[in-house]
Order: sequence, then structure tokens, then C-alpha cells
Amino acid sequence: MIARMEEIDAELDPRDGLACFNRVYLKVTRLVKEHIAEGTFKDPEFLERMDVLFAGLYLRNVEAAKAGRPVDPPWQPLLEHRANRVVWPVQFALAGMNAHIDHDLAVAVVETCKERRTTPRTPPVHEDYEKVNDLLAGVEAEIRAEFELQIVKVATKPAEDLKHFVSAFSISSAREIAWVNANQLWIAGPLYASRLAAISAGVAATGEMILTPVVPPPAA
Repeated sequence: MIARMEEIDAELDPRDGLACFNRVYLKVTRLVKEHIAEGTFKDPEFLERMDVLFAGLYLRNVEAAKAGRPVDPPWQPLLEHRANRVVWPVQFALAGMNAHIDHDLAVAVVETCKERRTTPRTPPVHEDYEKVNDLLAGVEAEIRAEFELQIVKVATKPAEDLKHFVSAFSISSAREIAWVNANQLWIAGPLYASRLAAISAGVAATGEMILTPVVPPPAA
């Protein structure tokens, strides 16, 4: 999975919206791999399998877009607006996180639990899930710091509005939503498809909002 993300990074224009998200996701996936190897998690096999299934959902949509096939609704905003140069790289990164965390992560949790004959409530599934939040805190701080360095070059009211919007986004909060969604899907039974469709539609709508052009980013 990491090798394929590295290929995507090399293939795309750095300004491409998908490339903006892929860079962040590649960093996160490398970080999780390191901590699996270091023994951070109580059930590293579960975490590794979940991470592979999780990444697979992203890569499936990347390949579908590349081949001109339909993509899952949560990924449509990012993949449709990826060439819009009025959208900031941080907006693309957040839109990708929105699609991948709020939708794909919930699906990955459920599918991994099914494969391994466990449940989201069986220890240490949630405990290990929470440990990933701690790892992501540093990555989120880096994203914010880079964005703040760029936005000081655009001294306008719309730029300040964008800054406040970005500041309000939290990876940890998104993962909390994903955990709630995973538990809802786990107990949905015959309503699984309709519940997933509702989650998908909500995530897609949020993605469109995140990618609303506000003010052009400064020239590189």
C-alpha cells in the first residue's frame, strides 16, 4: 500500500488535489507502520489488517478515477475538483480526510472485525484505535503550521475566514465520528446498506463544503 501511494506521489502534479491528500496519507501510513513494528499496539495484527483494508478503499477509488469509472460518493468532491487552483492544498487534504476517515474508516473497522471474528467493542480494538489518534496529533500540527505560513501572505477577510474554518477541523473528532459510524454499521443488520448510504451522502456533502473556493492561494 505504501509503495502504491509513493507511485501516486511521483505520478501527480504536486498541485493536484489528490496529490495534496496523498502526501498526508502517505506520511500517516508510514507512521502507523513504524509504530506497529515498535509494538505500540496490543493487537498489531488487527491494526495492520485494518490499515491495509482502509488504504485499499482509498486506492480503489484512485484507480476508478484513473480509469474513468464511477467513484464512491464521498470521494467525488475531491476527485471532481482536484484541478481547481483556487482551492488551497489544505482544503484538498481535509476533503480527503473527510472522505477517508468519516466513511472509509468505519467500513474498514467493520470489515476487519468480521474477518477476525471479533467486534468493535472487544478489547483491545477500541484502545488501539485510540492510540492512532495520538500519533495523528503530530501530523495534524504539521499541516496547520504549513497552512498558517502560507495564509499570512494573503491578508484578506476571506483568507481569515478560511483560516478559522481550517482551525475548526480536527482529525481526532473525525475519527470519533468514524467510530460511532462503525458501531452503527456493526449493529445495522439488514439496514447496513441504507445506513452506509446515509453516511456516504453526508460525507459527500461535507466534502463539497470543504472544497468551496474562498480566495486563491499565494503563488508558489
